[in-house]
Amino acid sequence: MDLQTRVRDILTRPAHAWAVIAGEPADVGSLLRDYAAPLSTIPAICSWLGMSVIGMSTLVGTYRVGIVRGLANAIVAWAFGLAGAWLAAVVIERLAPNFSSRGSTADALKLVVYASTPVWLAGVFNLIPALGVLVLVAALYALYLFYLGLPVVMHTPADKVVPFMAVAAVAVIVVMIVVGMVAGAIAGVGRMTI
Repeated sequence: MDLQTRVRDILTRPAHAWAVIAGEPADVGSLLRDYAAPLSTIPAICSWLGMSVIGMSTLVGTYRVGIVRGLANAIVAWAFGLAGAWLAAVVIERLAPNFSSRGSTADALKLVVYASTPVWLAGVFNLIPALGVLVLVAALYALYLFYLGLPVVMHTPADKVVPFMAVAAVAVIVVMIVVGMVAGAIAGVGRMTI
């Protein structure tokens, strides 16, 4: 299935999309390369443009990150975001037996990358840094997609979906915070200029 169709289906017909996704053969490399990588460029590029070109207006002026530093930050954030998605999938796969669930790393990665679709698309709000908070609305929809996909992709019994989702969400948040901190340490915070 092509990228555009998959994005449309997971956003507008998630129950149908999860049934199709669960039955598709997939591997970690193709999920990261063909789906996650292109979509995760949206927030990376938009953050770079938003913070380096447009800047953030405050009462004392407009703050910007240098173009080169901003680009370096975007590349590092993009690469570590993909690594974070893979690590989150590994954690979900390892947690699965505790919730009477089963699936491979590729199955868990399907869950992570397809549920992340609204967050990656909402990354366009990073063009205007003050609107970046709207990504939280997309994150709520991503949680809903994760909830719908868990029983289908990881074969989670109905009574274990909410507990598994809660534990997985905490684990994924911790993974993303750690990955973000490492990426920030590597890329540096960037020099802000007025």
